[in-house]
Amino acid sequence: MQIAELDGTAKISCQAVLFDMDGVLIDSTPAVARVWHRWALEHGLDPETVVRMAHGRPSRTTIRDLLPDSDIDAEDREVERREMKDIEGVVLLPGAQRLLNSLPLERWTIATSCTRPLAEVRLRAAGLPIPKKLITSSDVKNGKPHPEPYQKAAAILGFAASDCIVVEDAPAGVRAGKAAGARVIGFPTTMDLRELESAGADWIVPNCAAITLHNGDGGLFLTLAL
Repeated sequence: MQIAELDGTAKISCQAVLFDMDGVLIDSTPAVARVWHRWALEHGLDPETVVRMAHGRPSRTTIRDLLPDSDIDAEDREVERREMKDIEGVVLLPGAQRLLNSLPLERWTIATSCTRPLAEVRLRAAGLPIPKKLITSSDVKNGKPHPEPYQKAAAILGFAASDCIVVEDAPAGVRAGKAAGARVIGFPTTMDLRELESAGADWIVPNCAAITLHNGDGGLFLTLAL
């Protein structure tokens, strides 16, 4: 539940924290943009539109929306191959390492729209640990904005999604978290603040540096610097 919102801070209790990866823990935006920009040009599509559509969703979903008559599996494999090869500029976002280090290992995980191989490549490139319990597009039938990724992420930690906080930067991910029954913290790292608000984010803060953990009996207590 939300405990209080005073003096520019919000205090929240939860059982676990479910993180998106790109745009929340790590910055892979330059690499993602390079890959999808090139792919768009090759297919006669507007690069700016394609890059915007691709963020926060499984790549095959974007491909299906844009090229429904293509060999989606082949296109998806090629995009993933390029993304795994291009890790230049993949770095940690502010506060991510500190926040993860402060959380008990059994109280957080990642739910990303990347495939498992790509997620592992990016986490290693950024110097972050790979959670033993990790949800990727390889583990779900329905990607964000469907609630399945966050429902599964909560379940593998042993909690209901309604007892968890989701941390997201993309409208599709915010909608996935809300549809799963979770409360959502939004980061305007890759999308406009108004888009996150429209998608239903409960709170919006700059990045992980604005979140502080306080351990409590039977749960977690987070303070947000709004």
